[in-house]
Amino acid sequence: MTRRLAEVAKRVGVSEATVSRVLNGKPGVSDSTRQSVLTALDVLGYERPTQLRGVRARLVGLVLPELQNPIFPALAEVVGGALVQLGFTPVLCTRTAGGLTEAEYVTMLLDQQVSGVVFCGGLSSDEYQQLLGRGVPVVLLNAAVDFAGARPAPPAYAPPPGGRLGFPQVSTDDTSAVEQAFAHLTSLGHQNIGLLVGPDDHTPSQRKIAAFKSMTSRLGQRGEIHRIGHALFSFEGGQAVASELFQAGITGLICGSDILALGAIRAARRLRLTVPGDVSVVGYDDSAFMNYTDPPLTTLRQPIEAMSKAAVTLLVNQIQGNAPTPKELLHEPELVVRGSTGPRTDPVREAEELTRRAGV
Repeated sequence: MTRRLAEVAKRVGVSEATVSRVLNGKPGVSDSTRQSVLTALDVLGYERPTQLRGVRARLVGLVLPELQNPIFPALAEVVGGALVQLGFTPVLCTRTAGGLTEAEYVTMLLDQQVSGVVFCGGLSSDEYQQLLGRGVPVVLLNAAVDFAGARPAPPAYAPPPGGRLGFPQVSTDDTSAVEQAFAHLTSLGHQNIGLLVGPDDHTPSQRKIAAFKSMTSRLGQRGEIHRIGHALFSFEGGQAVASELFQAGITGLICGSDILALGAIRAARRLRLTVPGDVSVVGYDDSAFMNYTDPPLTTLRQPIEAMSKAAVTLLVNQIQGNAPTPKELLHEPELVVRGSTGPRTDPVREAEELTRRAGV
């Protein structure tokens, strides 16, 4: 007990006597100090006294699918900073091999009496029901999920009109992203255009596929090759599937992440293709250092700061007692043109021109 008092007191910057007064529910402590002591208990992993367990902590869970993709640390940085400015303590929960699952993180966050949760990845309908039933404010950030098939919600949390269950969502407009990339590649003369996205059950990937099929259907069949590939969101996954697409005749490739795009560039080089001479590659995210790759990557920039702050605003509104609006806010991505895309070179004409110049 003495050790717990000392650790909490040191973390908050108050006396052990003040911590003791909070833990025993005694008067004479300001609301802000009382809340700081309770938050420190949660952060340090100490169990709250029974009489204080019903008090919601000013902790906010931030659940990420991984940290290897630079886009997720970027989201976490902005979301975390915005939460701290508002007096909340972000708790980072990242799925790792052999670590806690998303379901286990949800249980842990509920045990900690968190004020809310921001998900940067999908969650199952069971986890959804668990959070919804406890009345925990939740926002999905770039984690579009359709819960139309989930079990009915508790009476206090009736579904919105239309019967669609869901949390407030903040996402990048995948349809606009594909349309911009497709138009860019066709303007460069590419006719054989491919799409490389994540697993087929990944909602943002499904949206990109729908947009891609819509674009290709508008053009009609003029002999072009349009192929779609699925891969794990990794450098190796991008390299393996992009290699198949290039060998099938694709010259312009739209990728669902910068990591996939970098894998695609490696695949092109392994096939002795030049980028952008032989094939052009477009990424998605504009994560850190994409301006310094070889070649610098043309990509769709996600408005990270605007999206993250919108997610925090939606979450805090719920924490303050306002009813959640289960709508999705779509943010427009920006096409950033760099060196990985260029005009399609006709190999036959190029050979003829080289022959003519050589006087053969």
